Amino acid sequence: MQHGQAVAAEVDPARPLSDRGRESVMVVAGHAAVHGVRIDRIVHSGKLRAEQTAIILADATYCTDVSAHSGLAPSDDVREAVARLVHPESSSLAIVGHLPFLDRFASLLVAGDPDAHVVAFRNAGLVHLVRAGAGESGEAAGSFAVSWLLVPELAAP
Repeated sequence: MQHGQAVAAEVDPARPLSDRGRESVMVVAGHAAVHGVRIDRIVHSGKLRAEQTAIILADATYCTDVSAHSGLAPSDDVREAVARLVHPESSSLAIVGHLPFLDRFASLLVAGDPDAHVVAFRNAGLVHLVRAGAGESGEAAGSFAVSWLLVPELAAP
């Protein structure tokens, strides 16, 4: 999930969620929860806007395991993150972060190429990836498929 819209750095250097950003995340997270989405673990970059987004998502999906995780900043190495976070026996995991990291992370998992641009992430957008079968060997790159994507406009009542 990409974090919700944040206030400008000139308004607040910590860049918390804006009112619109908070509302968009609540709408998406609530819609996902109503449709049965449950998440076992949520990790976020540690930046305030990602942490706030992760907490809203956790509240909606009844997730009690939420934590900051190093290596999820916008320009961090996605191969290292995949190696640390994605395992064949992993339970459902949500990553709340930023661009271009999320784009590169999903592209590596789906296409095996971090530069493939397989998903057009948006603020407060939630993307669901599923194993496509090749991941049993332990190799995650290229072993996932996009199952669905939810953006605020589609989740609005």
